[in-house]
Amino acid sequence: MAFRLAVIVVIVGGIAALFLYKGGWFSPHALSPDMMIDTFEHVNGEHPGFRRNHAKGVCISGYFESNGNGVALSKAVVFRPGRVPVLGRFALAGGQPYAADAAHTVRSMALLFQLPDGEEWRSGMNNIPVFVVNSAQGFYDQLVASAPDPATGKPDPAKMSAFMKAHPEFPKALHLILSQPATSGFADSTYNSLNAFRFINAQGTVVPVRWAMVPAQSFKPFDTSGPAQSDTNQLFDALIAELRTNSLQWHLIVTIGQPGDPTADATLPWPPDRQKVDVGTLTVDHVESEDTSPVRDINFDPLILPDGIAGSDDPLLSARSAAYSESFTRREGEPKTPSAVSPAETER
Repeated sequence: MAFRLAVIVVIVGGIAALFLYKGGWFSPHALSPDMMIDTFEHVNGEHPGFRRNHAKGVCISGYFESNGNGVALSKAVVFRPGRVPVLGRFALAGGQPYAADAAHTVRSMALLFQLPDGEEWRSGMNNIPVFVVNSAQGFYDQLVASAPDPATGKPDPAKMSAFMKAHPEFPKALHLILSQPATSGFADSTYNSLNAFRFINAQGTVVPVRWAMVPAQSFKPFDTSGPAQSDTNQLFDALIAELRTNSLQWHLIVTIGQPGDPTADATLPWPPDRQKVDVGTLTVDHVESEDTSPVRDINFDPLILPDGIAGSDDPLLSARSAAYSESFTRREGEPKTPSAVSPAETER
């Protein structure tokens, strides 16, 4: 349990490190996205051309088919009945592009919906039910505390203990995350928006929402009897093998918040009895290496939203937007290094 906790802390710390905002939370003389990305690179090492978080990934494409159920909730074109093309990426959290695929590494699904009117909807989702901290100070404190000790390769227990005392939301959120069984791979994982957003319909009615991509594929537990995890791409290899012969599908499930449900704290889940609406189906039918896909150069900024979807009062949204921009700017100015998931592996 202690080792598993250490792994989760380091991985989720990687997520937190990137979610800092340039203004409003910290004095500009103390911390900035630039300074935080510098720290993130110091913790994970420098890997030119790669994302500073979710560095190891593979690109996908497919389409989203709306069933029309979302029209009553949002005027966004994406929810009108019909099909729109989608580009995306599956990845593992953390800033090391050649890290092994471990069972409890946070997995992500990032999508760009290409709408017929020229708008885009970009969404970055993770396979954890909640985020682990609820403030910018928490992000910074977690990054510092979760940095591996060079002597042990694990976080310093004393630093982690002090961090958790200062941020009591962290152990509560971590308990929810660790209570989930590890699925077999990317295909049978549920990916959650974590942050709250707002839907606005044609009549101007605004409702708070969270969403999730829920797999049509059946759940299978992670196979712990498989190959050693010290040097393997087992999760990506399984995804690639399946997409060579079959398409994969997820249902986009929108959860509607009620008055009093927290919209500014991503560590707090909403009550399980909240209304859920299936608004359509995502089909992924192609996989491609980052070496050749245009997705490599897409910034999955969660605040690039179509008319009818808006951000909430969750400060993490602005944090993610600003930090993603800093990460994008840096890697676009660097030489591109071959992906850990090679082109040969992703050829059909």
